[in-house]
Amino acid sequence: MGLFDGLMGNASEVNIVEIQNELGPILAKNERLEKAYKLIRDMFVFTDKRLILIDKQGLTGKKVEFHSIPYKSITHFSIETAGNFDWDAELKIYISGSQMPIQKQFNKNLNIYEVQSVLADYVLR
Repeated sequence: MGLFDGLMGNASEVNIVEIQNELGPILAKNERLEKAYKLIRDMFVFTDKRLILIDKQGLTGKKVEFHSIPYKSITHFSIETAGNFDWDAELKIYISGSQMPIQKQFNKNLNIYEVQSVLADYVLR
């Protein structure tokens, strides 16, 4: 991910092998990482059981919030693809009990259809 993408609010895919050790302590037994995306310091991770939003806080980023969302709590979701003059794609995830969606933007190089497909595989079980 380039610095420009991070500053523009775009997420890019992360190799899950690189974050396995960092997330190991919060994963359930037999839970496996599927996909991960990073936005400057923050990440959101798809596992086979839930969506994990990671918010690194403060100047050093040592304080970290891990927000777990079971797939069964996701009521619906949408994607908006990048256009000719629009450089980013967007994913919106709606959680039961919340009116505002979780919104994430992706750079044009990332396949938003793949992200939607991963989410659909788990939500639509």
